[in-house]
Amino acid sequence: MKIKSQKDFFSGLIFMAAGIAFAWGATSYTVGRSDRMGPGYFPLMLGVLLTAIGLFVTFQALVVETEDGEKIGGAAWKPLLFIIGANVVFGVLLGGLPKFGIPAMGLVLAIFALTFIAALAGKEFKLKEVAILAVALAVGSYLAFIVLLKLQFPVWPSFVGS
Repeated sequence: MKIKSQKDFFSGLIFMAAGIAFAWGATSYTVGRSDRMGPGYFPLMLGVLLTAIGLFVTFQALVVETEDGEKIGGAAWKPLLFIIGANVVFGVLLGGLPKFGIPAMGLVLAIFALTFIAALAGKEFKLKEVAILAVALAVGSYLAFIVLLKLQFPVWPSFVGS
């Protein structure tokens, strides 16, 4: 069989792999029944649904004719590295790395770093817009996680005070 859309074919495979992983992971929990769901029920159903979507997309990629075969382009390394790097920096700043002597810098600085580093992944960087977004995310996160949910983690660096 000939692949008629590479993008759809490989997207379907990724969906199926994620669905199978979710379903397999769910089997380590009690699944239960639909009227009495256990902790593994939702991830199992999500995995089954994701796998079914992946099968459908892969099947379409083999059957539906596309104009140019929808070839897969090169990997977008810059966005990939900046987005992953932003998340790693967020985790390090939020919790610190005591083993390496890096203290926790708190939620606010972690969100600012995450926002500015992730914004570098795009084609253009507008400092004013990124700064406004960072402030909005920091305020919103503070209100949601610290004020409303009352989660206990540092908001500011330890040398500033909480």
